[in-house]
Amino acid sequence: MRLRQNCAIMTPEKPSVWEVPTAGKPKVGFPGNGERGRQKSRLRDMPTAGVPTEGGGKDEARMLTEKKKEFIEFMLSAQVLRFGHFVTKSGRNTQYFVNTGNYKTGAQLSRLGSYYAQLVKDTVGGEFEAMFGPAYKGIPLASACSIALYNDHGIDKPYFFNRKEVKDHGEGGGTVGYAPQDGDRIIIIEDVITAGTAVRETMPILKACADVQVPHMFISVDRCEVGHTPGKTAIMEVEEEFGVKVHPIVTVVDIHEYLKEHGTDPELLKAMEGYMEQYCVL
Repeated sequence: MRLRQNCAIMTPEKPSVWEVPTAGKPKVGFPGNGERGRQKSRLRDMPTAGVPTEGGGKDEARMLTEKKKEFIEFMLSAQVLRFGHFVTKSGRNTQYFVNTGNYKTGAQLSRLGSYYAQLVKDTVGGEFEAMFGPAYKGIPLASACSIALYNDHGIDKPYFFNRKEVKDHGEGGGTVGYAPQDGDRIIIIEDVITAGTAVRETMPILKACADVQVPHMFISVDRCEVGHTPGKTAIMEVEEEFGVKVHPIVTVVDIHEYLKEHGTDPELLKAMEGYMEQYCVL
C-alpha cells in the first residue's frame, strides 16, 4: 500500500491527512517539519517489539506477523489508521491517528469483532462475566466483540456501556445493558491507549456500578507512549495503578515496521520516528 496526499484545503478544525489507498498507487512526500525531518533516529534499524498479543509469547510479540500485517491493512482500508497532523486526547501533536469511528459498515464491524474476539479468547477464554465498552467509541467495539465471541468461539457473554449523561426517567441509571454484580470480572474493550486518560475516566464508572474486578483491557493499538511517570508507558501505569493488564492487537512499533517494509516516504518515517523518540517507551 502507498500513501497519497489528500489535496483538499485544510482548516484548523480539519487537520491535514495523508490517506492510504489500495496497493499500486504512487507514493507522495510527507510535508514533515524540517527539524523533525533532519533528526537522526535510533528507530531506523530497531527490531519490532511490543507486548505479547494473539496469545503468543514474547518472541512472537517482537515479530510483525502476517496476522498483524492483515490487521494494519484492515485499518488502512477503512481509513481508521491515518497519517497527517493530529492532536491526541492527551494534547500531543502526532503524525498518525487511530479513529475507530471510521468503521461504518456491517462487514467492517464483523471483521473487527473477530480480531478482538480472537485476542480475548486467546488471552482469557471465557473466564470473565461481562464486557464493558466506554462511550462512545467503545460501544460498537464491545458489541462487535460479543457477537464474534459467540459466532466464532461459542462464548456467550453480556456487555454494557455507560451513558455520557445519566438518565433521569424510565429505568434511569448511568449504564445500559448488563448490570454488574459484586465480584464480577469485567473486561474493557477500547480503541487505543495514549496517556491512559480514558482508563482513568472509566475505572470510577465501573467501581460505581458494583465491587467489580477489572483484570484485562483489550485495544486495537498500543501507542507505547509515556504516561505521567518518566520511563513508564501509560499501559505500565494502568497495570500498576489499577491492576489492569492491557492487550493490544498491534503496537506502534508494528505499524512503524509495516511502513518500513512497504516503502513509505522517508519523510513520513522520520516524522513518525521523531514522535516515537519524544513520547514512546520502547
